[in-house]
Amino acid sequence: MKYYLGLDMGTTGVKAAVFDGAGTMLGSGLAEYTLETPTPDIVELDVEVYWISAKDAIKQAVDKAQIDPADIRSLSVTGQAETLIMVDKNGVPLRKAIVWLDNRASDEAALLNEKFGNEYLFRLSGQTEMLPCWPAPKILWYKKHQKELFDRTFKYLMVEDFIVFKLTGVYATCSGLMPSALYYDIRTDQYDPAMLEAIGISADQLPELKKSGELIGQCAANDSLIAPGTPVAAAPIDHVCGNLGSGCAGSGIISETTGCTLALCAAFDKIVYDEEKRLSTYLGFAPGSYVLLPWAPTAGMLLKHFRDEFTSGMDFKAFDAAAASVPAGSEGLILLPHCAGAISPDCNPNARGVAWGITLAHKKGHWARAIMESVAYLLRDNVEALRSMGAKINEIRSLGGAAKSKLWLQIKADVLDLPVTVTECEEATSLGAAILGAVACGDFADTAAAASAMVKVAFRVEPENASAYKKPFEQYRNLNKLLLPTFGGNTNE
Repeated sequence: MKYYLGLDMGTTGVKAAVFDGAGTMLGSGLAEYTLETPTPDIVELDVEVYWISAKDAIKQAVDKAQIDPADIRSLSVTGQAETLIMVDKNGVPLRKAIVWLDNRASDEAALLNEKFGNEYLFRLSGQTEMLPCWPAPKILWYKKHQKELFDRTFKYLMVEDFIVFKLTGVYATCSGLMPSALYYDIRTDQYDPAMLEAIGISADQLPELKKSGELIGQCAANDSLIAPGTPVAAAPIDHVCGNLGSGCAGSGIISETTGCTLALCAAFDKIVYDEEKRLSTYLGFAPGSYVLLPWAPTAGMLLKHFRDEFTSGMDFKAFDAAAASVPAGSEGLILLPHCAGAISPDCNPNARGVAWGITLAHKKGHWARAIMESVAYLLRDNVEALRSMGAKINEIRSLGGAAKSKLWLQIKADVLDLPVTVTECEEATSLGAAILGAVACGDFADTAAAASAMVKVAFRVEPENASAYKKPFEQYRNLNKLLLPTFGGNTNE
């Protein structure tokens, strides 16, 4: 038997999963960690926690799979982007990791935006604006505020790069992790000399660039269960790996993930920019491919918040049942789900949630269903934005915790008037990483062949009541258009 390991370095935990050549998940593991947030703008984590957690998750997955670690053919590491790690010449971290959620570098982001201009940065990176969470302004902050450590820094790594280094001893990264670094040029697949000069580092201080699915190297002897000699493949960011792991290797299918946040991933065979600057561009999982990746800060998080704060801890099964007892449209209750700001397709970080049309007849079930519908409306807005960019969308692959709710899937199918499918494997991101490893070690000709063999659809939800959502969606869109520009004091008065 041939086994493949996928490792997903998440924001608050590491997932590992072992798959066979048919894509069956034989075992999985989860090791969680708690981020350090001494102030609202500072988010850090001790770097070694990532490695310790990765080893723990791998051990759990291998033990549950009941396989010999030496039988793992390959592995690949995906996960979050933008979390920055600095190491010295011996590969020892010089300080805690600056997590992607960290916003301390707001002044530096403003300086870089002023120096280069939004248009230059947009063409360079595919990102619609310069944000303090990107690594480029973080490095400039580091230079200004921790100069002694800055002068000792040998390499700047992402979390995935650090894990790869611990496994192989090689400093390498996947180009698919780099677009939001803001010092990588998506047009040339090279680090940008002008930005490197501006932040005060050289290309030699960054890991070697590898294409998605390219072999990085082989595992060296280390204190994990992975056997020396095991091939390690490069993998892009988690949403792109999830897109692959859900079987979106063909045209006409896009993935959507409703976890804490909402994220969509639509593949293109050439570089594409959204000239309206609504949607960000990233690299895809196949060589020469790109994706548009719209997202929203709150989705499933909003449902969990309402359940925890207003229903005395009602379980999700009961929550679903209450929502299912309410007709489509929630009897006039319309929500805007922008409780932590709006990003795509309309951007206003100051946006907040809104409830409209509230009556005394609205009960818990109405609120539960209205939350689900609001996320589906936001999903449709982003699907239509993708279509305006030329994306062909005939089917939606649904990932994330919300894919467990048949009601929520039906609401999405009806609002979108599209079939929504769910795959057998719940860990699509880890499966996508494992697929890239399987291709890198030569067991499949390409990602399309591997996905065809390893991804299986569990069930399909067809639209049943699309007409019932025509008016509610129009109301949502009108309300959004009216209120979204006003948050943060930006009124038309």
